[in-house]
Amino acid sequence: MNRPSTVPPEGGAPLHRVLDQSEHVQGKVEQAAIDLSSVKAGLAGSAVPAAKVAQALVESQAIHTNVVEASAELVAVNDALAEEIEERRDLEAKLDKSEIALSESRADAKASRHSALHDALTGLPNLTLFHDRLGTALAQAERHAWRLAVMFIDLDAFKTINDTLGHDVGDRVLATVARRLESIVRGGDTVSRRSGDEFLFLMVEAKDASNVDALATRIGRTLAEPYDIDGVPITLTASVGIARYPEDARAGPELLKQADAAMYAVKNQKKKVS
Repeated sequence: MNRPSTVPPEGGAPLHRVLDQSEHVQGKVEQAAIDLSSVKAGLAGSAVPAAKVAQALVESQAIHTNVVEASAELVAVNDALAEEIEERRDLEAKLDKSEIALSESRADAKASRHSALHDALTGLPNLTLFHDRLGTALAQAERHAWRLAVMFIDLDAFKTINDTLGHDVGDRVLATVARRLESIVRGGDTVSRRSGDEFLFLMVEAKDASNVDALATRIGRTLAEPYDIDGVPITLTASVGIARYPEDARAGPELLKQADAAMYAVKNQKKKVS
């Protein structure tokens, strides 16, 4: 009789080798069934020679041995399969942890980058990011012959709010100012907190002087609307200075200087009127 050789499964074997061994055991069991059927067929009939009966007993014993071996191998296969499954689960768990760590690392990097380029109090772009966007806008304006404007915004007498109501209230007013300025921003524009109670507004693709003046007026009116901080009514005004590209300056630093000077001129004019 043709009997498959015994090949024990190797510890830590890859899954495909464990499955191959399982097929090997299955083949051995099937072969034992065939052999047993052959033995029974050989003993069929009324008169069977004693020698043939003895040979059948020997073969039956061999079949029994094969079945025992197959059973032992099947246990080994099951153990190897369980070990492989456990290893794969461990690997999947490690991969999941690695993905989580990578995701957290990316989130931390994104948060760090955002923190480096945005104001902590208002969440607006800080001066670094404003300069970067202004540089990009100027390059596009020069390439496409567009106009743009830089507005320097200063809150009038804001120090009085901090002195009379406290810095916590003052900070909440600044945060509200930021949200109001953001509501005016068009696509491509940028509003930034420069420092303290000073803000910058970059208006891209400005059509003409009247278009720029209209936006500056809107900014002033929006910021002059009453504030309510925990039931405390607050009013303030803002002075807005404007510098236009290319009429007033063609470089970023010079535009900011011109807008700053224009803002102080507006503020001084208010003092004369009052």
